[in-house]
Amino acid sequence: MAFIPAATGPRLAAPTPGAFTTTPRRRSLPGHPAAAAAAVGRLARHVSPVMIASETAPTAGGTAAASPAKPATKPASPNFSSGPCKKHPGYDLAISLGDAPLGRSHRSAEGMAKITESLDRTRSLLRIPDDYRIAIVPGSDTGAIEMAMWSMLGPVPVDVCYWESFGKGWFDDIVKQLKLDVPVRSITADYGQLPDLASTSGEHDIVFTWNGTTSGVKVADGADWIDDARTGLTFCDATSAVFAMEMPWDKLDVTTYSWQKVLGGEAAHGMLILSPRAVARLESFTPDRPLPKVFRMTKGGKLDEKLFQGAVINTVSMLCVEDYLDALLWVDFSGGLDAVIARSRANLGALEAFVERNEWAHFLAADPAVRSNTSVCLVLDMDKDKVKAMVKLLAAEGVAYDIGSYRDAPPGLRIWCGATVDTADVVALAEWIEWAYATLA
Repeated sequence: MAFIPAATGPRLAAPTPGAFTTTPRRRSLPGHPAAAAAAVGRLARHVSPVMIASETAPTAGGTAAASPAKPATKPASPNFSSGPCKKHPGYDLAISLGDAPLGRSHRSAEGMAKITESLDRTRSLLRIPDDYRIAIVPGSDTGAIEMAMWSMLGPVPVDVCYWESFGKGWFDDIVKQLKLDVPVRSITADYGQLPDLASTSGEHDIVFTWNGTTSGVKVADGADWIDDARTGLTFCDATSAVFAMEMPWDKLDVTTYSWQKVLGGEAAHGMLILSPRAVARLESFTPDRPLPKVFRMTKGGKLDEKLFQGAVINTVSMLCVEDYLDALLWVDFSGGLDAVIARSRANLGALEAFVERNEWAHFLAADPAVRSNTSVCLVLDMDKDKVKAMVKLLAAEGVAYDIGSYRDAPPGLRIWCGATVDTADVVALAEWIEWAYATLA
């Protein structure tokens, strides 16, 4: 049994205040009346009188008089990890996953209905063109981008743009593992900078990350450097950008992301989005290398359309699918894509105010036009040992977990500011960073 609101409106209508009733959960195909009640029921759990909360910090007894006073409030959630990321506000493990068809085959009518619903909601919320294909694939974002590169790279030269560790990893795989018979060019920049993306060629395939998760540097809005008349394909790892930044789909041929970033979903499943041009490449190009089963997207030289209709390559976790659906419903209930992008940008704004008032704190990405609003990277006027001590201190206080910079990046802080994080928590964290700096400096 679960509390779900009476279904009096369209499938995605917000519940009417007070219109709650105790009703057994029912499972049915999307679009049916019972599914409407279930969907509205899942939306109801996101209703909360307080969407942004704070916790009063306990008074620290015995603090030396010279020590700076601790801030009065802590973040309601100390989870600022850049992956897996914080669950959305109002998330409840039992309720959010209560409609998962556990113990049922992913190929059953009910399992397929959940998978196809997740694909349909993804298309609608991200405003993906109708002629683009969407699939759930194994191996998180890594599996999705590797699947695309191994299946499609080879017929034309490749430009790989990278400015942090993950983009560098794609370049290394292309050069050291794929060992293509065509020229592969690297277009790079140091941490905190964006390379000269305009130096890419429209006649080449282009591989790049939209948002450098470990550097805090993103592609500028619009991606005007991508040629509309290109003959090569663009391969975009957008895992820490989707649902937090606008994706110009006409510029993107292959786009990948995972559920565990901006949506705060679970790991191990990836999303693969293909333009018609990418489909044409799959159907016209056969790689001269073996492809494992989990990379294969064609049968008999034609796209395996069933893969993009919910018939996944290997078994998915129906628990994780339900969790992804729950996150998509939260996005819809929160006001859709524009609203969740605005939440992420507001979080960045809170850190911009923090940097503005503290001369010892700086963004790794100096240029605001390419500054990430998800994986926000800061450098501090402290030696690296004190930065590490700050990270440990804030974790010990229960204020912030997992905010140390990535191991290959300059020493500093990396604070996740995706849409599931409340701005009040970022504001509170900033005050605690100031306290920690005064304590350790």
